[in-house]
Amino acid sequence: MPDRCEVLPGDSVVARRGGGLLWVDAPGSPALVAALHACLGVAGPGADRVLAAVAGQVSRLADGPASFALVLADTSGGTGAGVALWSGKGQPAVDGVPVSGSSVDGCTLAAGFSLGQTLYVGPGQPAAAMPPGVALDLVEGTVPGSGALLQLAAAASSAVVAPPAGPLPSGESYTAGSDAGFGSSSRIPSQAPGGEQTAFWRPEPPAAPVLRFDDGMVVTVDEDLVLGRRPDGHDLVTSGNARPVPIADTQNVLSSAHAAIQRSGREVSLTDLGSLNGTHVAGPEATEWTQLEPGVPHPLTDGDRLLLGWTVITFEQTPE
Repeated sequence: MPDRCEVLPGDSVVARRGGGLLWVDAPGSPALVAALHACLGVAGPGADRVLAAVAGQVSRLADGPASFALVLADTSGGTGAGVALWSGKGQPAVDGVPVSGSSVDGCTLAAGFSLGQTLYVGPGQPAAAMPPGVALDLVEGTVPGSGALLQLAAAASSAVVAPPAGPLPSGESYTAGSDAGFGSSSRIPSQAPGGEQTAFWRPEPPAAPVLRFDDGMVVTVDEDLVLGRRPDGHDLVTSGNARPVPIADTQNVLSSAHAAIQRSGREVSLTDLGSLNGTHVAGPEATEWTQLEPGVPHPLTDGDRLLLGWTVITFEQTPE
């Protein structure tokens, strides 16, 4: 099972790249935000020294109050170690327990702490709990949010139980789910002619389509979605019929609920929700954008590009 990073709704910034996870609330301090973003790609034994150097620059880069929590997680080789830097209201936590560290130039630095099953970055408060309906899985990129909770695959996989190594009882075979390995296997009685055992292979269903954002974020289209600056309040979301996908909008060109992605079997359509600046679409080879009529679904095909405000999104769907 892969790592899953759930984002709490909010107006601050959450970013993820590689093993780095960041929450930052520093309005008016783009230089500080850029420096913290650059740290997301840092890895290796010298990561703590890099973060210590950044700590020495925070007061110079911040133009006003600034809070952040940055964690660099290393799960390679099963090490499960982390390095973190935080300041202001920021506070990382492992399994709901705040990480402790040492003061460095007005910030707090921790190195070599163990990773558990969950890793939280956000404001320092009691252990973060995901509110019902939050399901944005941030694979990579930058989105608005008031914090993030990373569920680590390395910890989850350690709980998987392997099937018995001995021979199977006569006339039985194992099947296994695609996510949980053989730990979720179930026995299906089967008997081939002549008393031979038969192994059953069940093909996996086609992979769900994805939306690939221009900043690197990837969102799986495994249910209906509402995209926008703050889509949580749209009727499709509040009724439980769609999942909200908030999009960072520094230019204020997106509507709160800008467009909807809706599925019907393998068919996926894009609908403008009456946005102020419109929703545009272009095929893979097209050289011009076509503006959608509000409320009229537009079928999507693999490679179509979507334009919401200044955000470009590519729709990807594997063939059957």
